[in-house]
Amino acid sequence: MPTIRLLLTIAVNRQWPLYQLDVSNAFLHGDLHDDIYMRQPPGLTNKTNPDAVCKLHKSLYGLKQAPRQWFNKLTTFLQAHGFGFSRSDPSLLILQKAQIQIYFLIYVDDFLVTGNDDKSIKHLLGQLQAQFTLKQLGQISLFLGIQVLQSTTGYFLTQQHYATKILHDAGYDDCKPAPTPIAIQSKQEPTASPPFHDPTLYRKLAGSLQYLSITRPDIAFATNVICQHMQQPTDADFKALKRLLRYIKGTITYGLPITTDSLELRTYTDADWASDTSDRKSVSGYCSFLGPNLISWTVKKQVTVAKSSTEAEYRALSAALSDVIWLRRLAEELRIPQQSPTIIHCDNTSAIAIAKNPVFHARTKHIEIDFHFIRQHLNSKAIQLVHISSNDQIADILTKPFSSSRFTDLRHKLSIRPPNA
Repeated sequence: MPTIRLLLTIAVNRQWPLYQLDVSNAFLHGDLHDDIYMRQPPGLTNKTNPDAVCKLHKSLYGLKQAPRQWFNKLTTFLQAHGFGFSRSDPSLLILQKAQIQIYFLIYVDDFLVTGNDDKSIKHLLGQLQAQFTLKQLGQISLFLGIQVLQSTTGYFLTQQHYATKILHDAGYDDCKPAPTPIAIQSKQEPTASPPFHDPTLYRKLAGSLQYLSITRPDIAFATNVICQHMQQPTDADFKALKRLLRYIKGTITYGLPITTDSLELRTYTDADWASDTSDRKSVSGYCSFLGPNLISWTVKKQVTVAKSSTEAEYRALSAALSDVIWLRRLAEELRIPQQSPTIIHCDNTSAIAIAKNPVFHARTKHIEIDFHFIRQHLNSKAIQLVHISSNDQIADILTKPFSSSRFTDLRHKLSIRPPNA
């Protein structure tokens, strides 16, 4: 998804056409290199020899090899036409010949194509049409269930139709909206709650909400909390899920804008120390912007228990740095190199001090690996750590619940809004 948002940002800023393609019966195009046999299909049984098996000459849906063989067939075709694999994302193929740049992004049988030479792109699409059956061809409008609305300022990504379906499936078409996706929890120990009577419904809705968060990072933290209880949901867990559905009802038109501006990368990182009362693990969150456009974010519970808030923040910083290094490498391949160090905003002065301090103390040795990783990229001038006040820390919205006013402020800074706001 970050690669898709990055391509959209490039297309908007460079005013390139952006085409979407869909291949009919994609897996049937794959070639088989192994001997594979199948039983005779129902309705086509040879009555004189009913126990005979069929040897496959081409790939078929249901084969373990089918996705891989289709990908090999498609990428072999593209490589024969001058494309090469991106080193950062194997689903992205790049053609750079003389002054021509074309980017081809693959998601199973759905493709995005953009570049600076419309004539070369249409020639490529014609060759693709001759080799494979293209079901859909035109300017991007609906890709992987994401509506892409075009305007004079750029693109607007929304999943309003998908959110409407989630509410309908849950029976919440006419529910009362909630101001925030998650309530601020009481500091008291949670009381035991009986098991929810329909765990399948809970899991179905929770999984749907995960996909909705592709364009709605404002629900990412609440969705993360809900999905931690999918195995044995309780009535209290479903109550939290209902609140999130009510929040979506009130913000159903909201989405993610992609607009024109500078293409400078910056990142915000935060952690909430020992926030889970059941296991005392911390939550990491970070978000990265390319200019004004939010292109990458993550909410994740840390694997181990942090012994201090500094350690929790430092682990979040290390995870954010890994994402930044990957984004910088991908941006360079797409010819938007970052000339200056990427600024990572952190609101924990202790974590910043440790990153810049080459002297270890006994109490910091347990984060030594993260130290060396961060220190290496600080020295190489790939990143720059900058302190930011907690009030301006955008990544806060990815790690903890807030009051309505504070949440609205952070959501605005995250750039989530209605289409014409």
